[in-house]
Amino acid sequence: MKPVLSLVLLLFLLVQSHAQHFSMEQVTSFPFPSELTAAPMGDRFAWAMNEKGLRNVYVAEAPTFTPRRVTEFDKDDGQEITGLQFTPDGETLIFVRGGEHGSNWERSVGINPSQETFIPKIEIWKVPFSEGKAEVLAEGDDALVSPDGKLIAFIKNRQAWSVPVQGGLAAQMFEIKGTVGALAWSPNGDQLLFSVNRSTHSLIGVYALETKDMHYLAPSFSRDYSPKWSPDGQKVTFIRRPGGNPEPQPILEQRHNPWEIWTVELATGEGKLRWKAPETLRGSISTTHGGANLHWAANNQIVYLSYEDGWPHLYAMHADQGPSRQLTQGNFMVEHVQLTPDGQSLLFSANTGPLEDDIDRRHIGSVNILTGNFEIWSQGESIETNPVMLSGMSHIVCLSSTAQRPLLPTVLSLAERRMTVIAEDLVPRDFPQSELVIPKQVVFKSADGLNVHAQIFEKEGGSDKKPAVLFVHGGPQRQMLLGWHYGDYYSNAYAINQYLANNGFVVLSVNFRLGIGYGYEFHKAPRTYWQGAEEYLDVKAAGEYLASLAQVDPIKIGIYGGSYGGYLTALALAKDAELFAAGVDIHGVHELSSRLEMPDGFEKAPDFEKAQRTAYYSSPLAYLDTWKSPVLFIHGDDDRNVQVSHTTDLIRRFEDRKMPFEALIIPDDTHHWMKYANLVKVNQATVEFLRKHLQP
Repeated sequence: MKPVLSLVLLLFLLVQSHAQHFSMEQVTSFPFPSELTAAPMGDRFAWAMNEKGLRNVYVAEAPTFTPRRVTEFDKDDGQEITGLQFTPDGETLIFVRGGEHGSNWERSVGINPSQETFIPKIEIWKVPFSEGKAEVLAEGDDALVSPDGKLIAFIKNRQAWSVPVQGGLAAQMFEIKGTVGALAWSPNGDQLLFSVNRSTHSLIGVYALETKDMHYLAPSFSRDYSPKWSPDGQKVTFIRRPGGNPEPQPILEQRHNPWEIWTVELATGEGKLRWKAPETLRGSISTTHGGANLHWAANNQIVYLSYEDGWPHLYAMHADQGPSRQLTQGNFMVEHVQLTPDGQSLLFSANTGPLEDDIDRRHIGSVNILTGNFEIWSQGESIETNPVMLSGMSHIVCLSSTAQRPLLPTVLSLAERRMTVIAEDLVPRDFPQSELVIPKQVVFKSADGLNVHAQIFEKEGGSDKKPAVLFVHGGPQRQMLLGWHYGDYYSNAYAINQYLANNGFVVLSVNFRLGIGYGYEFHKAPRTYWQGAEEYLDVKAAGEYLASLAQVDPIKIGIYGGSYGGYLTALALAKDAELFAAGVDIHGVHELSSRLEMPDGFEKAPDFEKAQRTAYYSSPLAYLDTWKSPVLFIHGDDDRNVQVSHTTDLIRRFEDRKMPFEALIIPDDTHHWMKYANLVKVNQATVEFLRKHLQP
């Protein structure tokens, strides 16, 4: 009998082990890579890796591409690494440590989520590619190494500074009115290009290092920005948009947002209008990743990105004459655009491929600027993004993920068309990769007939009637994917969705209108946000879709989201308590009419009062009388994307009305939970609240 009993016991233990749930700490322990960059020579590349709050620089090189850590930051202190770049000889890495560069304001002001005695400074560091320790060079931001590798230009106190790469005293290069940015060394390193914002307008300037002369290029009353050198250093191209304030126009109407591409001869300083955007809604300046993505490529070609055919695509034109040519075409978007080292082609990621659901993924593509030869290099159910060509032009490095494996650096051999994932050993051993569900694409219609994409997460088995949770992303210029996301904030959301699914919830992640990836009309939908909040129709439709599923208990549907997703979560709880039984509103926007302050002068828009009224009734504050569903409010009080006052003011109104709520404040952390311990705390509070009220 003993062998039989042992076999039964073994089977029982196996079943019990399979039924166990992984912890929040386990599913959020994934490493997150960013700042992928290639050396100008030597087939080397580097990236920053966030490992449970420990942010360090890693490197790899051909032929083995074995990852190696070159910095030793060993504290979960929330200090991010940005601006990672090689010196021209490929022997040294420069980076910025500190700040919150995903913020809407004060991006170059230090943050202190670990609550040190003094707020950490934003600093420029260097570290050898081979052996050696990292060291601080200067206090500053937006560092840029000169072409000879001897000097670093950077921004400090809104002005341009420099510091020797070998170390020494930093010095201010020049002093002018306004906020300096967009630093760009000339090809031979003797001049520094920059933009300066002067509130009502902005200018493009150039500073000569040897003579210390400075002058402006084609100055005007417009907003000039994004300057780029020609390869020979004789010309500059830039984006020009109108400056000042226009005559008051109807606020609730959609209008063309004009922009132009200009070139200027450095010798004369005279500018030339080279291209003007079509005066249509689609012809407006793009707000997807990289904006216009302006580059001056080889063969005197200027390349840019435009939405003019309804999708964000790449275009090229000769710098001096001739029409513009469309380089990429199709019902997909192009993002993460990079010029190859030879200047002949563009690399990008795009939501296209042979699979029917590839619109909810990303793959790597390239296009030759002169011939228009277009190719998608990666395919399948994986996600690939942020491509960089190595100096030898035979390998592309990108970041890739799957539905179960988190984002990791990946090397694509162009000759073999073979992809090799590296640094897999940095994924913790107890990360529950094999236990994660594979989300499925679903498409349903909103109340006004719009097709809405979403991903559904569901673990097999469980009760006949399961509770459900709707996740609403932020941005709103985002697209959730059929796998681990290329953004750290949304990789974390993906982990929460997996955790909820593992704990018996049916989870739906909805891509509502205003998001990217589905064309201009979806991305720039009218009557949304403070102009009418029609995107909420998609959120409500997603909740109703969940309620229609046979396996979902329709009285146990929750909702959560952060930032813009917090705004839509609050609207859902306030307007449709019968559909959404509980929710977690994470740093949401709650009041919109204050966006339209009364003009100082006599003039005001003809629909000003209507616009204010529309904005108010697009706000969660307008629906407190019907807000019956339980809510948990979460906000960091150093949030630089959504003012913490949006939550403190709403809580005050709840208190005055004696309405029940729960709340969690995270002192000194920002919008992106820069300290890993805080991220886990917020995640755990979110799922525990949903568990308590929906009882899986």
